[in-house]
Amino acid sequence: MTVEEFRSGLIAWLEDNDLTPGDDHSLPGHIAQMSRVRKALYDAGWMRYGWPEEVGGLGGSVITRMVVAEEVLGRNIAEPGPYSMMEVLVPTMISYARPELAAEMVPRYLRGEEHWCQGFSEPGSGSDLASLSTRATQRGDEWVINGQKVWTSFAQFSKRCVLLTRTGTPETPKHEGITAFFIDMDSPGITVRPLHTMHGVDEFCEVYFDDVVVPADRMLGNPGDGWRLANDLLPFERSTCFWQRISYLFTRLDRLIGDGTDVGDAELGAAYLALHTVRSRSAGTQRRFAGGAKLGPETSIDKVLLAGAEQRLYETARDALPGVLELDETPWRSEFLYSRSATIYGGTAEIQRNIIARRLLDLGKE
Repeated sequence: MTVEEFRSGLIAWLEDNDLTPGDDHSLPGHIAQMSRVRKALYDAGWMRYGWPEEVGGLGGSVITRMVVAEEVLGRNIAEPGPYSMMEVLVPTMISYARPELAAEMVPRYLRGEEHWCQGFSEPGSGSDLASLSTRATQRGDEWVINGQKVWTSFAQFSKRCVLLTRTGTPETPKHEGITAFFIDMDSPGITVRPLHTMHGVDEFCEVYFDDVVVPADRMLGNPGDGWRLANDLLPFERSTCFWQRISYLFTRLDRLIGDGTDVGDAELGAAYLALHTVRSRSAGTQRRFAGGAKLGPETSIDKVLLAGAEQRLYETARDALPGVLELDETPWRSEFLYSRSATIYGGTAEIQRNIIARRLLDLGKE
């Protein structure tokens, strides 16, 4: 089956199966809708394409996953934030979990039975992730975890967490003393505290770990593999998961054209060009990934382009709808405020430009 045939079949199925969201537009409503969408797509087979058969998938090109994302987000039947976690965490589970664990857990996620979160950043370890201090101490066949994470998206709805911890001794180089675990969020000793944000959708959380016991077989990879896992995961967070967000942003551009009372051609053209540029860049990244390429520091380019395009789009909306963002309770306000974080989430724009300068252009550390 060609990609075009796959897309045609999916479109026909979506037209015959109404997945329109209900009236609950709260964050819990979005999460519930995400579960509903994933289950329907999984049961019909669409959500299984592009994933290995060993974890319940149907095989085939990863491009089919991008097609599903594009069609789902382009129809506004799911929110990009919850949807994007799939392209970040599931590939990591497949690569690093024991095969038996991946085979058990991945289908649960794909069919919408569970949501997962990512426990990386800490109050003192954001951009300098290697300085994290949440510690895992071995105790026989178990590990005991103590520490705190922050900016953990959707932790309050998550059943599991991909967690980075420090396991090395004080003499261990900081990059070599990090180990990852796949933990159950209902384990005793875990406290989740949502953070109130200015855009009114409290998707970020603080997560506290107080003597949390994790079985040794929940380790992802081997002791000390955490930094390698992070470096494999972060390119997904900065590239492949953006395809669906780009589709979502194009729907917002269409809505702006419909809502705008004074939209200048130049402003619209600039917003469209920014979105088209990041989509073209993202398409190239998807093709390279589908062809077997290992993604790396070049995905920082995708991240910089996405952040710029998102902010330009919502700045155009602010200018085109005078007073709406400031005075009216509309989705435009919340979305505009969230767009301010585009140059922060997934790695700040400054960090991404440093990566581009040092690792792609070889300009040195200064």
